[in-house]
Amino acid sequence: MRVVIEKSLARGTAAAPPSKSEAHRLLICAGLSGGPCTVNNLEWSQDISATLDCLRALGVTVEVRENAALLSGGDPFSSPREPAFCRESGSTLRFFIPLFLLGRERVTLRGAPRLMERPMEPYAALCRERTLLFRREPAENALYLRGPLTPGVYAVPGNISSQFVSGLLLALPLLEAGSVVELTPPVVSRPYIELTRAVQRRFGVLSAWTDDNTLRLFGGQRYVPTDAEAEGDWSAAAVLEGLNLLGGKVRVTGLNTESYQGDKIYREHFEALRRGCPTLDVEQCPDLAPVLMALGAAQNGVILTGAGRLRLKESDRGAAMAQELRKLGARVTAEQDRITVSGGPLHAPQEPLSGHNDHRVVMALAMLLTRTGGVIEGAEAADKSWPSFFDALERLGIGLRRS
Repeated sequence: MRVVIEKSLARGTAAAPPSKSEAHRLLICAGLSGGPCTVNNLEWSQDISATLDCLRALGVTVEVRENAALLSGGDPFSSPREPAFCRESGSTLRFFIPLFLLGRERVTLRGAPRLMERPMEPYAALCRERTLLFRREPAENALYLRGPLTPGVYAVPGNISSQFVSGLLLALPLLEAGSVVELTPPVVSRPYIELTRAVQRRFGVLSAWTDDNTLRLFGGQRYVPTDAEAEGDWSAAAVLEGLNLLGGKVRVTGLNTESYQGDKIYREHFEALRRGCPTLDVEQCPDLAPVLMALGAAQNGVILTGAGRLRLKESDRGAAMAQELRKLGARVTAEQDRITVSGGPLHAPQEPLSGHNDHRVVMALAMLLTRTGGVIEGAEAADKSWPSFFDALERLGIGLRRS
């Protein structure tokens, strides 16, 4: 999809879309409970649809309503006979690998090529240690698994993605005996581990930290059917409130200030951007990096540290944003773990910007183009997390045309 964005100032009130991070977890816990239970305040993004597809593979019946899902049935220890499709959702893939390893039969997971290239070595290592099948077939965009997982001690590197920890958190408590997850520091995105544990507690499944890097998972637990509602998404809200740094006046509603979402730190980062050219660590909040780079270019500049993980997302986000920001006249230097964006006057790009098949890149660029005007090609990537994103911009008075 090609979107033409006019130079505009955003005005009005906008509700943050549902948190994709929390919705994944709510739906999985609801599906594992056997139901019936309803998860409300959902938006049917590609990633959430992938999680529903994988729940169906476990035999869960999913009734989709306007902004809710009713889930019932299913057996977490079953082995799907047909391939489970994860589309482009890294969360879905990493959350479901341990769940599909609970069964004894071979399971096939498929996904988009970029998804199947993303790091999965922590799970591969765990399977090698336990002589379980874990075979990647890049030519087929497929991953083959066979369990069963057994209770025990699971050592996981903490510096790749918290999603590996969350996947084990979701599955291991269902085994008959307890397990321990030992994290090798440093641990990235720790707030999202806490988000997983908080959602599990709502469904009656408990775990405990025995020290800063060791989680005890109690065995023999079952998820209790519980109705739930997804809170607003702080990552997406950053795009809406970022419009205020570009001269807009937008009030964002639907956010939980007590949320475990790590990206709620954006308000502190935005204040730092207003004051000057800050150095901001994005190791714990990599999804904010595109927005921070875009706003840094429009404000006083920004230096991002802890940026190495950006290469492992839907695109190489640091390189992708650097390439596109240069089309607007920004000066960007992207190094191994550090990105420097120099602030200064921007101009309308003389050629279309590319979305790089990355929803975060598309949304950050769309936000920035409200200052200069311009065109984004591949803008449909926003559907991965926020299908109504451009509708939300239009409601705030941003002029745009889609084709």
